[in-house]
Amino acid sequence: MSSSWVLPGAQFDELLRSFRRRAWRWECQGTYRQPAEAEPWRRWRAGEPDDLAWLRPWLDQVAAATREGRSIARVRVFREPPTEYQRWQLEVGEANVAAGEDVRVLPESRARSLGLPTHDFWIFDEARVALMHFEDQQFAGSEIIASPEEVNRYLRWWGTACEHAVPLLAYRHEVIGRRR
Repeated sequence: MSSSWVLPGAQFDELLRSFRRRAWRWECQGTYRQPAEAEPWRRWRAGEPDDLAWLRPWLDQVAAATREGRSIARVRVFREPPTEYQRWQLEVGEANVAAGEDVRVLPESRARSLGLPTHDFWIFDEARVALMHFEDQQFAGSEIIASPEEVNRYLRWWGTACEHAVPLLAYRHEVIGRRR
């Protein structure tokens, strides 16, 4: 019996809604090109205001999970210096934190020195891992891993990442402070 299977985007979204206790993401690409982000990113690059309406479904989902006692967290691996996309995420990410998501940052050189992976994934309830697959920097689906041995490897990476990552707002203050 196989311990992994491919899950398309819509079914993956259901997994994000249905976890019981904890969902945690390891995010390590320098840029993501999600269709829903194209216009907001263009506006940010042009210095135009953003009402974050495009992000509202996610923020509402995070807030609802938090009210129910469930947690959503992520560690973002940032290039040094951060990519343009990552600089945008430093600003947008404040809304994620306000909604209840624990967002942290780990510099890429530190992630490498710790032997952390170079591919994105989610861990759900410490029981399943969703390896994220991308095509041209766009989410294309995920591969679900449920083998306890494999899941434990990802759990070790999770512990290491969380131990060394910095809260997003502290990282943002440090990066913005250096530019002044």
